[in-house]
Amino acid sequence: MTSQLLPGETLILKDHPHWIVVVKSLAVPIVLLIVAVVVDFTAANTGIEHFRLIVTLGAIAIAGLWLIVVWIRWQSTSYTLTDQRIKIETGVFGRQSKMIPIDRIQDCTTKQSLVGRMLGYGRVEVDAAGAQGAEVLDHLPSPGVFRDQVFVQTERRRTGASSVQPHLSGV
Repeated sequence: MTSQLLPGETLILKDHPHWIVVVKSLAVPIVLLIVAVVVDFTAANTGIEHFRLIVTLGAIAIAGLWLIVVWIRWQSTSYTLTDQRIKIETGVFGRQSKMIPIDRIQDCTTKQSLVGRMLGYGRVEVDAAGAQGAEVLDHLPSPGVFRDQVFVQTERRRTGASSVQPHLSGV
């Protein structure tokens, strides 16, 4: 899903949430498959023909559908930084876009847990003038790079300097 750029707008960064989002979502299918294996090995004669096969195939089907939904939701979320705005897009069937003009940004804060620091993801909170609360970009890969580029772009807009060369990440 590609974002439309405005005339004269330069892409700086574009990313999806970090892959850890997909990994965290593996817990449900794994538990489901473990339950199916336990039922498969412990189920005695239930009186239902092919009971173990039905349980196993049902668990595999549900786990597969779960993973497909998680993958599509992960792919349908994107964070775009240009020299004019930050654009946050989410949604599969219904699409939601949030725009934050660069010249309205007042603060950009990063937060990383220990695991986030080790794996290279974190949370970026963007405070904009006129907004109620910070806009949160969760599980963003390389949050420090994103924050620094936001700072560079806000300074360029305020001083009227020419656009910076794009630093593309995860496009």
